[in-house]
Amino acid sequence: MLNIFDFTNEMLKEYLIKNDFKPFAADQIFDWVYKKWELDFNNMLNLSKKLREHLSNNFEVQILSTLKSEVSIDKTIKNLNLLTDKKTIETVLMQQEYGRSICVTTQVGCKMSCTFCASGLIKTERNLTTGEIVSQVYAMNLDLRKKFAQNPIDENKSVSHIVIMGIGEPFDNFENVINFIKIVNDPKALDIGIRHITVSTCGIVPKIFEFANLNMQVNLAISLHAPNNYIRNKLMPINKVYPIEKLIEAINYYIDKTNRRVTIEYILIEGINDSIDNAIELSNIIKGINCYVNLIPYNMVLENSYKKSRNILEFYNTLKSKKINVVIRKEYGSDINAACGQLRAKQEGVLVDEI
Repeated sequence: MLNIFDFTNEMLKEYLIKNDFKPFAADQIFDWVYKKWELDFNNMLNLSKKLREHLSNNFEVQILSTLKSEVSIDKTIKNLNLLTDKKTIETVLMQQEYGRSICVTTQVGCKMSCTFCASGLIKTERNLTTGEIVSQVYAMNLDLRKKFAQNPIDENKSVSHIVIMGIGEPFDNFENVINFIKIVNDPKALDIGIRHITVSTCGIVPKIFEFANLNMQVNLAISLHAPNNYIRNKLMPINKVYPIEKLIEAINYYIDKTNRRVTIEYILIEGINDSIDNAIELSNIIKGINCYVNLIPYNMVLENSYKKSRNILEFYNTLKSKKINVVIRKEYGSDINAACGQLRAKQEGVLVDEI
């Protein structure tokens, strides 16, 4: 059976034409699924009986089931979702001043092996399909619809922003991630503004160039986390393939091609990458680049020796003194293990109780 969530509008039109149906029916199907929240093809009454039968016989709507859901004191929601092959993934919803932001997963596990990340504790098993990524947003919206059942759903009660930085490396699942972006941005589907979507990469340089050439106007975040190759090689094995110099080249290309500012993600780890010298070094490599630095307090796990930095404010002030645009990320869900992979790793028995 085909999953309706795997299809962009254009892909569905091509499918309909190939099977001797009118392509405009794709718009009608999208309206039923994404606007009317109808999951039974037989109830899509403005479609021909023949098409409804064809859809029922060949398509399904795969909604993720939730094995476990945790709610933080700051109202962050973290779901452990079950896929059809019994694999598990995570989805996080953060309640923010500007709306509801969902962090989606793109792979079952992660092969990037960043030493500070809980996602890398479990080996990569496979990429998620486009539909499995779409379903994370759709399922969360269904949950929100139930929560706000007394009022008609609107954008204030549904997901308004998407960050593609859950478990997995998005650019290691490039085609499915691009199709996911097309679907959630489509006005006929979930209609989430393109500049409300952020994709994060640890630095697969060729894919950054490819992504830049698509000129989708999506926000790009780079997981840098180190001011030099020596430290980054220890933290992030990908750096041995694509060192910082190559990564900076790709960032500059992306900015030139899209005229979009890039976010530099930097997790501060005690005694590893958080000294004043490290801050000065970081400012030197990004000086003049249209970017801002997002400083992230480390979310500790017992399986490594890394600790949350005590020098966050000093690091921040040093970058400010060097005229670098910098913010300190607000911590969400620290009491429910909301960092990537923690809930799943606990479920799999790889991660012990939280700190």
